[in-house]
Amino acid sequence: MAYTTIKKPTDYFNTKLYTGNGSTNAITGVGFQPDLTWVKVRSTAAYHVLQDAVRGATGTANYSMISASAASDVSDAITSFNSDGFSLGTDSNARSNANGETQVAWNWLGANGTAANTNGDIASTVSANTTSGFSIVSYTGTGSNATVGHGLGSTPKMIIVKNRSGTQGWGVYHASLGNTKYLQLNAADAAGTASTFWNNTTPTNQVFSIGTSGWVNDSGSNYIAYCFAEKQGFSKFGSYVGNGNADGTFVYTGFKPAFVLTKYSTSTSGWWQILDNKRDVYNPTSHALFANVNDSEYNLSNYHTDYLSNGFKLRNTLAGGNASGGTYIYMAFAEEPLVGDNPATAR
Repeated sequence: MAYTTIKKPTDYFNTKLYTGNGSTNAITGVGFQPDLTWVKVRSTAAYHVLQDAVRGATGTANYSMISASAASDVSDAITSFNSDGFSLGTDSNARSNANGETQVAWNWLGANGTAANTNGDIASTVSANTTSGFSIVSYTGTGSNATVGHGLGSTPKMIIVKNRSGTQGWGVYHASLGNTKYLQLNAADAAGTASTFWNNTTPTNQVFSIGTSGWVNDSGSNYIAYCFAEKQGFSKFGSYVGNGNADGTFVYTGFKPAFVLTKYSTSTSGWWQILDNKRDVYNPTSHALFANVNDSEYNLSNYHTDYLSNGFKLRNTLAGGNASGGTYIYMAFAEEPLVGDNPATAR
């Protein structure tokens, strides 16, 4: 694998903290115009919000919660994506801009535009950033086994798919589990086995495969997929085995992490834990949010993880992150790379 050309990871992924004001609210300091923004209120319980530029801002079925709800067309969440961030409406449901509530927004750069893609059996519309290995893919299901073009030019290691038209949950493909398995981003369930998700077929550098499940390919339903390819020094999608010890497992990523999402993936259930370098600027990281619940932020010592110059190390004994013999999958993005002429420093 060639070294990434990304010397400054925050040009492609960045976390932004802000406080809601209950009115129009322009959030700046992201560093780029995001194509995907994932917002979670920290100080109270409310659903996660995901909004992307392929579906668009206000008025185009733009809003999704991490739940089994269909995508909603709302006017008071993210109203526009801007050159250095995004703008918010009043959001009376406290999800993204309630007055006085603290928030976190995780932001990814796509192409700042869309392109038609005909590489797969199903035509798609994509916003693909081949440098950072991230694409947003919109397509309409057929109900038959098919392929969909993702635009990355490299093979996705993780794919998250949501049926915008239906009440199915969020299906997740992860390369560490293989093409027969699936997870649900909105649930704590262990990995399931079904050919109807990924058609027992590994993605290629051009397409990903889908079966006949309504989660990924119901006839006539509209879908959105977030595809992630691995880029050395910027992103890593892998697995590790816990040791059940406070001197926990070390996971090598090749960079100092800015964001790590982990999930107990095999024999038992476990929440999707999210840690980042903005809510905890020093080790250990312990301010945890969870993708599968609408809970407010947890800050407990038993969630401790250290972010190191070349990976992350578990400092807890929880089944949620470091059970002895437990297998976990993860998605990680860099604060600083450990490659090239801009190496990471210790935290």
